[in-house]
Order: sequence, then C-alpha cells, then structure tokens
Amino acid sequence: MKQPGAQKDSLQKTKEGESRALLRHGSALSILTLGSRILGLLREMTKASLLGTSALSDAFSVAFMIPNLFRRLFAEGSIAVAFIPTFKEYLLEDNREKIRDFLSCIFTFLTFFVTLAVIAGILVTPWVVSVFGMEEFDETVFLTRLMFPFLGFISIAALFQGILNSVRVFAPSGLAPILLNLVIILCAYGLGGLTANPARAMAMGVIIGGFLEAAIQLPFVLKRGFPFFFTGLKRAIKHPGTRKVLRLIGPTIVGMAAYQLNDLVSTALAGNAGEGVVSSLQYSLRLQELILGVFAVSIGTVLLPDLSEYAKSSRWELYNGRLVSAMDIIALISIPITFFSLSQGETMIRLLFQSRSFDERSVALTLSAFRFHMPGLFFIALNRILAPAFYAQSDSKSPTLAGIISFAVNMGLAALLVGPLKGAGVALALTLASVVNTALLLAFLRRNPRVTIDKALPAALIYAVKLILFSCIAAVPILALSPRLLHLFAGRGRIIAYGIPLAINAAIFGAVGIVLLVISRDKQIRGIRNMLRKAKGG
Repeated sequence: MKQPGAQKDSLQKTKEGESRALLRHGSALSILTLGSRILGLLREMTKASLLGTSALSDAFSVAFMIPNLFRRLFAEGSIAVAFIPTFKEYLLEDNREKIRDFLSCIFTFLTFFVTLAVIAGILVTPWVVSVFGMEEFDETVFLTRLMFPFLGFISIAALFQGILNSVRVFAPSGLAPILLNLVIILCAYGLGGLTANPARAMAMGVIIGGFLEAAIQLPFVLKRGFPFFFTGLKRAIKHPGTRKVLRLIGPTIVGMAAYQLNDLVSTALAGNAGEGVVSSLQYSLRLQELILGVFAVSIGTVLLPDLSEYAKSSRWELYNGRLVSAMDIIALISIPITFFSLSQGETMIRLLFQSRSFDERSVALTLSAFRFHMPGLFFIALNRILAPAFYAQSDSKSPTLAGIISFAVNMGLAALLVGPLKGAGVALALTLASVVNTALLLAFLRRNPRVTIDKALPAALIYAVKLILFSCIAAVPILALSPRLLHLFAGRGRIIAYGIPLAINAAIFGAVGIVLLVISRDKQIRGIRNMLRKAKGG
C-alpha cells in the first residue's frame, strides 16, 4: 500500500503529466490557430482598408454574422458537444461496421437538415435584416443571401472535425480556417474589380472558403478509416446514435441559441446606436478572438475528447487533473495578455486597422469597445474550458441553463448601457454576462460529487491573484516607455511607427513577467520547461 507521501508525489506527477500532455497537444493546434487568427486579422485589415466603418462595412458585418450565428448554433457548438461524446462510445466499442453505419446516418441527417436551413434562411432574410435598422438594407439582404450556403459547407466541415478530433487528429481542423481566411482576402482583391463593390467579392470568398474547409478535411477522415455513405433519411433518423446526438443537441441548441442571440440582439442595438458602431464592435471582437482562439479554443478542442474518454471509463482522477490543469494554463495565458492589451490597445488598433477608410473616428470607436471587451477575456476563455467538462459527461442541460441566464443578463445590461455608452456599453454588457456564466458553470460542476474541482478553486483564485499582481508590475515600465517610443518612431509609416513600439513593449512585458514567474517557481512554467527539455533530449 502506498504511503501518503508517495501517493501525494504520484498524484503530483500525474497532474504535471496532464499539464505537459495538454500543453503539447494544445501548443501544436495553437500554432495552426495562430496562423488562422493572424489571417483573420488580415481579413479584417482588408475590410478596414476597403470599407472602413462605412454603412457598406456594417452591411457586410451583419450579412456575415447571420449565417455565422447559425453555423455556431448547428455546426461548431452543437455537433462538437453532442457528436464527440457519442462517437467516443462507438470508438471504445471498436466495431467498424457500427461506426460506419453511425457516421452514414449522421452525415445523411445533417446534410438534409442544413439544406433545409439554408433554403429557409435565404427566404426569410429580408425579415431578419429589418431588425438591424441597416442604412444599406438592400445590399445587406443581397450579401446575406449570397453567404447563406456557407452554413451548409461549414456544418459538414464541423462533422469532419468532430471525427478527427475524436481520434486526436487536430491538424486538418486547424488548417481549414486558415484556408477560409486566405480565400476571402484573395477574393477581396482579386474579384473586387469584377463585382459591384468589395463587400460582394469578400462574400464570394466566404462561400468558396467554406466549401474548401470541408473538402480539405475529407481525405483525412477517409485515411483514418472512417468511410460513410448516404442512407435512407428515415433510417438515419431512427438510428440510436443519431437519436442520442439529437437528445444531447436539443438542450445545447437552446443554450447556444441564447448565447448566439447575444450577438444578434447586441448587433441590433448597436446598429441603432449610429453609423460605424457595428463595425467597431466587430473589429474589437476580432482582436479579442485572436487571443481567445489561439489558446482557449485550441485547449478546449484538445480537452473535450480526453474528458469524454475519462468520463466514459470512470477515470475521474484523470478527469479532474486534466480540467484543473487546463484552467491554470488559461489563467497563465489570458490574464497577462489582458493587461498588456489594455495598456497597448490604441497602438494595436492603429497598427492593424488604420488606413484612409479607417480614420480617427474609427480608431476611437473601436478603442472604446476594446477597453470593455478585453476584461472579459479570462472569463470567456474559462467558459470555453468549463463547457466541455459538462459535455464530456453527456450533460448539456447545465451549460444550457447557464447560457440562458447569462443571455438575459447580457441583454438587460446592453439595453441599459447602449444609450449612454454606445458600443462600449454593448461590450461591457458582454463582459459582465461572461462573468455570470463562469460563476454558474463552476456552481453547476460542484453538483457532481465525482468532480472535485471545488477543492482546487481556492488555489486557483490565489494563482489568478498572483498573475494579476505580476501583470500590473510588468505593465508599469511599458506604460512609462510607450509615449517616448511612439514619439521616437512617429511619421515613419504605420508598420514602423506602431509595430516597433508594440514589439519592444511586448518584449519588455514578457521578460518582466517570465522573470517574476521563474522567481516564484511557477508550476506551469516548470511544466513547460520540463516539456521543452524532454523535446530537446528526444
């Protein structure tokens, strides 16, 4: 029998191993996601250069948001959280015939359903767009209808991603959005002269890119030995695997609908708050999503298949260790980046977006939203980690309830704050609603006696406070140095004038932060160092 000290050491080694494994898989996907997010920023820079914060820019933002809303509702959100845990059960059973039958039925049902959704969406577009009070109403309707088939392509791509992620293949799903953003940029410049306006060229890029997102993943699915075929619709609906996925999707769709309605209603409120407010919120969110997507989404993507496997096989100690490690890593990344972004927000916005069309008013509008979006980064990132913890247990009702409550909070606050604060009020409402969502998810997790995350919360809180303190210390020198750097490089072109000061400040902030973490013998830094040593030795 193990002695208490030995048992503690063994548990500590297990946790450190979980951290290293999560960092290893998450880092690989993060590199691809970073490429995607950088191209996403370049896409927004392209839009800023061609459209600025004009009424046409608002038209494209709303038109792209509507099919994107349904994409997150039916594709990425629901398929991922309902499909992966169910598919994991078939993988553990290891019956190839049953796996192929299940995939064929899911593929048939999904194709039929999203085709109907696309047709219905195209038909009701004028009524949906009328909610936003758009100045360019007819153009918004045209662009929305043009981009609606994107929902069909991206839903199939999400299914392929779920298959591959279930067997820990992450590279193709990381490459797919890179392709989407690249195609949109190329179409914006390549087809801009052939269409009535640049927004239409970008919309064509969305359709082509969505198709390629699905196409690039299909060969990898087949190569892993997961063929599938069309089958009868009645048979597809009656399949027990399909029904289980639908049972899980039901509550998830309600919760995701509440979450996505945040975007819809917030954009409607912003659309009535003045020209350019919708676009400024989109630019601000793009900056936030660059950071969020690189780390939180990547770690959440890697986390779900592992948590599903641990829950299905009742290995709850590994489940708890994996989840706590993910939360610590998210804190280590998101808290310092939040403080750095708040101190360098204007420089970042000018570097990435400022152009002839993106003028001083555009900078001011985007910065006002960004300053209220960024404090919510840590909580949004945590939600991306906590939600898979429920889905892995086939519990989609708890995050659904949390989503509905946070939606109500967001809508109430947005309606209250949009008048006095315009876009900044909408951004602040989203941040506060994200805090509420995190609190609810943590409270709901405690109801499962096998999930012992509540025991780790005091240590996690202390760790977060330490990171906040270190971030404040690291921000002091760059706040003092920034005005001098900007003055020194002023008038030398946008890249030099803002890029070099931002790079110098990032290096100083990072160096101070790393020194403080090393001095304090931070556990996550120690895990990263051990992982690098093993990689070098291997």
